[in-house]
Amino acid sequence: MGATRESGVGGDAIPTLPGENLRRRVRSFVRREGRMTRAQRRALDTLWTRFGTDLPDGALDLDACFGRRAPRVLEIGFGDGEALVALARQHPELDCLGIEVHRPGIGHLLLQLESEGIGNVRVVCADAAEVLEHHLPDASLDRMLLFFPDPWAKKRHHKRRIVQPAFAELAHRRLKPGGRLEMATDWEDYARHMREVMEANADFENLAGVGRYAPRPDDRPPTRFERRGERLGHRVWDLAFVRRQ
Repeated sequence: MGATRESGVGGDAIPTLPGENLRRRVRSFVRREGRMTRAQRRALDTLWTRFGTDLPDGALDLDACFGRRAPRVLEIGFGDGEALVALARQHPELDCLGIEVHRPGIGHLLLQLESEGIGNVRVVCADAAEVLEHHLPDASLDRMLLFFPDPWAKKRHHKRRIVQPAFAELAHRRLKPGGRLEMATDWEDYARHMREVMEANADFENLAGVGRYAPRPDDRPPTRFERRGERLGHRVWDLAFVRRQ
């Protein structure tokens, strides 16, 4: 968990960021580190203490991370941060937490945050499964976003898909009652899998109706990956679920 398909392939050896969890486990991502630009390296070296969040032994103190108490949104696997920056820019009243393992993408996001003077975003470089399971307080999130995760298209790799019954249970624990889980994919098989997994959990309601997909959210901007998919004729399926009371 915690990486989109926007990760590059090959490239330089990238320095380890603080707070990274190195325990072995079945992962829903492959770390494909592309070549990092000098600006991205500079951002990681100089801006991490401003926007980065190191993981403690226990749960994060989100009030301390953001310096305030506000509605909170988590994006899992933010890629290069396009959607997260757009959301934070449009909604300064929200606290936006992003999880990603792709360091060039993190560097790109940090540069955007600095350039635009955006102060309501914090970043974690770690496996999202570890963060969800061990480092987020219960009922701490108002929204959880998962846009274009790796579909692991081969059947033998389906176990690596992030959306599984255990993920639904974690989402239920971390979302507040009435909190929303919003997802999008351009793989029809994965869209069906997501819908079936979430509808099988009685603690969630499909906001579009059982067996249906949601309209595209107004505040979800198209990402670079999505635009590329559209040029190739890919359809996008959005899903929206709410945690029951």
